[in-house]
Amino acid sequence: MSTILVIFVMGLSVGVLSGLLGIGGGVVLVPMMVFLLGIAQHTAQGISMLVIIPTAIVSVWQFYSDKLINYQAAVYIAAGAVAGALISANFVQDVPADLLKRIFGIFVVYSGVKMILGTRKKE
Repeated sequence: MSTILVIFVMGLSVGVLSGLLGIGGGVVLVPMMVFLLGIAQHTAQGISMLVIIPTAIVSVWQFYSDKLINYQAAVYIAAGAVAGALISANFVQDVPADLLKRIFGIFVVYSGVKMILGTRKKE
């Protein structure tokens, strides 16, 4: 398979999973780029951030059409996310790639376990 076809199939997979599960494509895309394409962790994260833009635009349009957006919550979350992204995008350049991979892996595994086991409701 040519590299372009592999990259396209990766993007297709990310789009399907993002639309189906509501996950950020980076959870799937970053490991794919690192392990299948040999792209450096920092570069993979940068590509993933750029790929989010068209994916989000298409998804937002569909959720808007279905009246499934809470605009007030979205504004507050976006404000926090922008501030966090500005801080972390500068900080992450100083984190060694091996450590970044471990942190990313721990986050993905932890999130997966929490979703599988669910959360206990407080009574």
